Amino acid sequence: MTSVPASAPGGFVHPALFYRGQAEYLAGVGGFVRAALAADEPVLVAVPAPRLESLRDSLGGDAAQVTWTDMTQLGRNPGRILAALQEFADRHAGRPARIVGEPIWPGRTQAEVREATRHEALINTAFAGRRATILCPYDVPGLPAAVVSDARRTHPMLMEEGKDLPSLDYTDASSVMADCDRPLPEPDDGATWFAYARGELGEVRAYAEARTRGTALSPPRRGDLIIAVSEAAANSLAHGGGRGVLRMWGTPGGGVVAEIRDGGHLADPLAGRRRPSLASANGGRGLWMIHQLCDLVEIRASDTGLTLRMHMEPS
Repeated sequence: MTSVPASAPGGFVHPALFYRGQAEYLAGVGGFVRAALAADEPVLVAVPAPRLESLRDSLGGDAAQVTWTDMTQLGRNPGRILAALQEFADRHAGRPARIVGEPIWPGRTQAEVREATRHEALINTAFAGRRATILCPYDVPGLPAAVVSDARRTHPMLMEEGKDLPSLDYTDASSVMADCDRPLPEPDDGATWFAYARGELGEVRAYAEARTRGTALSPPRRGDLIIAVSEAAANSLAHGGGRGVLRMWGTPGGGVVAEIRDGGHLADPLAGRRRPSLASANGGRGLWMIHQLCDLVEIRASDTGLTLRMHMEPS
């Protein structure tokens, strides 16, 4: 069984666990959790529900000392995972936190995998210098080979077949994110658009309300998407040149996609992925809220402006 070294003072450890089957999963993740509990370190386990339950059972009475989170809920939008991990570490400031995070599992869409890969790269930036260890399990037989290859690029350390090795493919976050910034696919027929400028935020909201009316979204989900669209449009007016274009269309599953295009720029790749400080001047509160509300958020920056695509499904 492999063992993950605790983070050194002032250091951060971010290994990928490549597992094949339930036995390897329970041995690797369970061993990591038990070692943390033995060292009296706080532990957060954020993995998909089926894995979560099997881990609970394997830990027996020790499970009560662990903070558990269903990653299929927390990480439905990969853009909101990082804030939750940082908040857990912040609650235990002064102690080395141990976290298990499994943001990619079989069945994820390509768009979700791309944003989860971006998240994995940004972990190294966000946690640099912190006393924390984040173990990320990968189901090697169940995931495409390209996903496993990307895990080698986003994790400095690998755990596989009983060995702990440095990843020879590990690279900086900017290189990984550049590969994630593939052009967004154009929607099928049915997309409509609305151009807006300063003083027309109310019109943007009314357009979004009309476009979501009669869809399969429940009233609360419709309301969340309308709030997200309003926040995105407000950012356009404040930081994106004072104007923008809203496009909206339906998905095969009965959901709705809303896209904002404007002349803005995104200087901080972590914007929206960290809870904004109350003391900060602008703080990225709107983008953070959008990540919390939507099922998936895709952002593409170019020399000509910013595209923000927000997805909402019926359930």
